[in-house]
Amino acid sequence: MDTVKLRNGVEMPILGYGVYQVSPSECERCVRDAISVGYRLIDTAQAYGNEQNVGNTIRNCSVPREELFIVTKVWISNARYERAKASIDESLRKLQTDYIDLLLIHQPFNDYYGTWRAMEEAYKAGKLRAIGVSNFYPDRFIDLAEFSEIPPMVNQVETHVFNQQIEAQQIMEQYGTHIMAWGPFAEGRNNFFGNETLIAVGAKYNKSAAQTALRYLIQRGVIVIPKSVRKERMEQNLDVFDFTLTDEDMQRIRQLDLGHSLFFSHYDPQTVKWLCDYGKSK
Repeated sequence: MDTVKLRNGVEMPILGYGVYQVSPSECERCVRDAISVGYRLIDTAQAYGNEQNVGNTIRNCSVPREELFIVTKVWISNARYERAKASIDESLRKLQTDYIDLLLIHQPFNDYYGTWRAMEEAYKAGKLRAIGVSNFYPDRFIDLAEFSEIPPMVNQVETHVFNQQIEAQQIMEQYGTHIMAWGPFAEGRNNFFGNETLIAVGAKYNKSAAQTALRYLIQRGVIVIPKSVRKERMEQNLDVFDFTLTDEDMQRIRQLDLGHSLFFSHYDPQTVKWLCDYGKSK
């Protein structure tokens, strides 16, 4: 498995398994399957409702804890220093581990500055091996990075061939921050799996559109966490390290960039209101 080296020297797998929208009833089987086929990075979150299931699986699997890289996220309702501090301990309990490899602030709402202070403290105490953010657009990302003792090591944002985050990635790199993609398949939107360019480029290497899209992001240094509940798809998503796209291939795929989200915008007041209301309810 290829890795990226975070600013503090921690090695993080560049490809992992995400459990967003994986029900608690299926989660343990899915994570067990993912680990069995070779995944070592597992991405969850407080808001997903399946941290406990991830914890059950990593506790009972045959892979040593130190070979796994576990990511979770602090939800909006747990923002503010004291609540975030307590939620970190709760995530540790649910994940049944002494440390979390990477903890992210899930959304840039509520008192995420207080949350960040709690995360910096937990990082210094050894409870967290790395800290970062999620869904931080360049404006809020720069603000937090400029006024924090420890700038974010990772920023997980919507990233796929139709929203490639080229400029945002360049800004992150100025702060030594790695970009991590949620939704690397855009959840199939915009006819993702039937895209003619991805199919044509992939055919040169006997790879699918999905594998080609993952390879494109990986060659840009983007950490990816594709999700599937089917073991054979997990295996296919992992099978992207035996070929290299040419510069011409990369340029063809870059032309697919629409430069905007296929899901929502944090600049849209209605979206922000919905996320804040949802954040209070979880």
